[in-house]
Amino acid sequence: MLRADGLSKSFGALEVTKQVSFEAPAGQRLAIIGPNGAGKTTLFNLLAGELQPSTGTITLEGRDITQLTPNRRARLGLARSFQKNNLFFKLTVRENLLLAQLAKEGSARCFWRRVTQLSGSQTRAEALAAQVGLDANLEEPVEALSYGAQRQLEIGLALATSPRVLLLDEPTSGMSPEETQRMLALVRDLPRELAVVIIEHDMDMVFGTADRILVLNYGQVLLDGSPEEVRSSRAVQETYLGGSGEEAAC
Repeated sequence: MLRADGLSKSFGALEVTKQVSFEAPAGQRLAIIGPNGAGKTTLFNLLAGELQPSTGTITLEGRDITQLTPNRRARLGLARSFQKNNLFFKLTVRENLLLAQLAKEGSARCFWRRVTQLSGSQTRAEALAAQVGLDANLEEPVEALSYGAQRQLEIGLALATSPRVLLLDEPTSGMSPEETQRMLALVRDLPRELAVVIIEHDMDMVFGTADRILVLNYGQVLLDGSPEEVRSSRAVQETYLGGSGEEAAC
């Protein structure tokens, strides 16, 4: 579904991402972890099209998307959430979900029609709200939602575009333990046909959702393996999880 081959990114003399390669098949949950400064955010920005690689290629369902803009990638089925909430805070949950759908469908330019008249989109918005646990908040302004609920809506906006690949950038960042558990359940329940790639510091989230884990260190792949392989790797323990093998936050 999503494939990276030899991705490198340099900023002047500083090489932040170094020959990173991986595959994320349909249905797989791939977590990307590593210490601060390991190159995780740069890699995500390369995948999403916010940055262009110095070398390497990115393919989506076999199509080379390396040079495509973020909006072109989104239309082809690559969606992402952001580490900081990127929402329409003055609008309601329903309106946020409707706008995301209309942008995907190309209906956002139909200025002569009110979005409230688009019954199919309304039904879809209600289904998406229920999927991310916000069906009771449809008419609530986003600015009135809790931080955790706003993070849930971020995923709802990404799902509204009917993606094939979903990139989640630290979905539990800044959350309380209770909010983190809700997000964990939400990600677990995402449609299995989706390929999901997650950057995350919370190890409960990582080991609770990931089928495979990509460990980065100094911009390079330290290990690409199963959760069991990552847990048992001495190199990962020393670099990221702590020399005793105990899980550690970054």
